[in-house]
Amino acid sequence: MSNAKVAVRYLGRQSYQKVWRAMQDFTDNRDQHTLDEIWVVEHDPVFTQGQAGKSEHLLSTGDIPVVQVDRGGQVTYHGPGQLVIYPLIDIKRAKMGVRQLVTNIETSIADMLALFDVSAYPKCDAPGVYIDERKIASLGLRIRKGCSFHGLALNVSMDLSPFLRINPCGYPGLEMIQCKDVNGPQNVDEAANKLVPILVKSLGFTETTSIQGLAKHYE
Repeated sequence: MSNAKVAVRYLGRQSYQKVWRAMQDFTDNRDQHTLDEIWVVEHDPVFTQGQAGKSEHLLSTGDIPVVQVDRGGQVTYHGPGQLVIYPLIDIKRAKMGVRQLVTNIETSIADMLALFDVSAYPKCDAPGVYIDERKIASLGLRIRKGCSFHGLALNVSMDLSPFLRINPCGYPGLEMIQCKDVNGPQNVDEAANKLVPILVKSLGFTETTSIQGLAKHYE
């Protein structure tokens, strides 16, 4: 994918369902000439339950809505202070397999944290990124028509207590941690500024353009 260009779209804080529907629409309507995009966003509080999700992993969701979604994986939480990045990539055009996409995302997160002297790692049997067996980033992807959507969620500086209302990613007792508590990036903007360039390079792009907000027809 030499000399490949990607548009990085900064969405600010948005409701989950609005961005999810926009991701679906973008993927359904793109063609072989559509420029790949990477969406950077924070979400209002929400639990999302993947296609394999089991209700037993929803312990006490309370006033936080639960959305059944079309990505892989079980249940997770999104909320303010968490960096969410959606790579909307034509992986067929890029000649990249799903496993390679996952590896590139996980490695990018670990490489970003290494800039802060934080030792993080992926696990082959449980997608995401971990520090001392505690989870700092989650992954959930969907491939449609050879193109990816959904993506990664990195805990940066947030209220982690909603994770106690679920079995995160289907693992009872899994401890979730965040960047600010391990001397990593202290806010979402800092995390995005460090992670996006690493992710862009890891996915094989050599030219980047930045866009603010969703396309008008999604607003």
